[in-house]
Amino acid sequence: MERSYTEDKTFNNGNYNEEQLPTGDYESCRFINCEFLKSDLTAISFIDCVFENCNLSMASLAKTVLRDVKFANCKMLGIHFENCNQFGLAVNFESCNLSHSSFYHAKLKKTIFKNSNLQEVDFTDSDISYSVFEKCDLANATFENTMMDKADFRSAFNYSIDPEINRIKKARFSLAGVKGLLGKYEIDID
Repeated sequence: MERSYTEDKTFNNGNYNEEQLPTGDYESCRFINCEFLKSDLTAISFIDCVFENCNLSMASLAKTVLRDVKFANCKMLGIHFENCNQFGLAVNFESCNLSHSSFYHAKLKKTIFKNSNLQEVDFTDSDISYSVFEKCDLANATFENTMMDKADFRSAFNYSIDPEINRIKKARFSLAGVKGLLGKYEIDID
C-alpha cells in the first residue's frame, strides 16, 4: 500500500472516530476542531503540524511520528506517548488536558507544557531535561528515574518529586513549590 503525502492542508471539524485518517505523511498541516477519540493513528507521520481544539483521547500512537507538533486546547486523556516513534519526537502543549497519559521512557528534551493539566501523568524513566512546565497541574504525576536537568517547574503546582530517585541537577523550582520536593519526609513547611 502506497503512503499518501499531504502538505499545507487545514482539516476542519473532521471526525476520525469511525473513518480513520488515511495512513501517510502530513507536513505543515492544521487540524482544527477534529475528533480523534480512540482513533488509530498508527504509523502516521505528523511533521510541523498543529492540532487546535481537538479530542485525541485514548488515540493509538504506535510508531506515530510527532516531529515539531503543537497541541493547543486539546483533550488528550490516556494517550501512551511511549508508543510513538521516539526518533525526533518533538511536541509542545498549550492549554491541554493530558491527564492519565504516559510518557514512560520518552525523550522529551526542551518540551513546553503551558497551562496544561498533567494529573496522574507518568514520566517514569523519561528525559524531560530543559523542559518548561508553565502553570501546569502535576497532581499525582509519577516521576521515577526521570531526568529533569535544567527543567523549569517554577510556576507548576501540585507536584511531588523525590530528588533521591530522580535527576534534578539545576532544575528550577519556586520557593512555594519546595514542599513538592520534600513530601516524602512528612515535614511541615510554613
